[in-house]
Amino acid sequence: MTDTDPLIVEQRGTVRWLLLNRPERRNALDAALIEALDKQITSAEADPGTAVIAVAGNGPSFCAGGDFHQFLELHEGGDNPVDFLTDVSACFSRIAASPKPWVAVLHGHAVAGGLELALACDVVVAADTTLIGDGHVKQRLVPAGGSSVRLPGAVGRGLSRWLLLTGELLPATAFAHTGWIQAIVPAADLDATATRICRQLADRISPAQQRLKTLLHRIDGLAPEQALREELAVFADNWSASDVADALRAFLAIRTTKADTK
Repeated sequence: MTDTDPLIVEQRGTVRWLLLNRPERRNALDAALIEALDKQITSAEADPGTAVIAVAGNGPSFCAGGDFHQFLELHEGGDNPVDFLTDVSACFSRIAASPKPWVAVLHGHAVAGGLELALACDVVVAADTTLIGDGHVKQRLVPAGGSSVRLPGAVGRGLSRWLLLTGELLPATAFAHTGWIQAIVPAADLDATATRICRQLADRISPAQQRLKTLLHRIDGLAPEQALREELAVFADNWSASDVADALRAFLAIRTTKADTK
């Protein structure tokens, strides 16, 4: 792996950092970057030493969306960009369905495909000056990577409609009330804050966390009655794991010891 690779991978303990590395194009998504990201999903999920995956951007922005140069090259070659965007959508759906937590670390711009990548992640951390929005309609495009599906649940119906239908970009601070962004901090504090949040997630790694992550994805959009049945089924599956009862006994033993020493 070199500095010219579209994706730089850095393992920091149990956190795998994926750095989008097309800074000259504000990390616009092309086929090579999506292929590299897709391979890292497979690799990180199979690695027992990786508890959390963080995705960030090299250069001035997190990600400014799809690479328009590639769109036009495909079109002029007689191909429809929808084939490429099908791969983008599938990649982001894999992130959303991953049993391991994903953290998006935003700065500069998170627009169109960049927003859609962040929406697929479980936790978002952003520099306060990050400009965030869908932006597709400004270029007479419509979303194809998930923002029309995931944005309403992240920021609410009203704000999502405004962002989708106007293409306006808003600073990260404008999303503080939505709860979608876990932490909004000065740019100088972004890496340290993201590292702390990733560590908190990594400290809770367990089969229970992975089952819960999978459950949250599976029940998204289900009717409450069906979702509750799914939750109970996952509880039953997790309870049957050999170490759950032992962990509860150990927890209660510690509490009993502390109470006896008071």
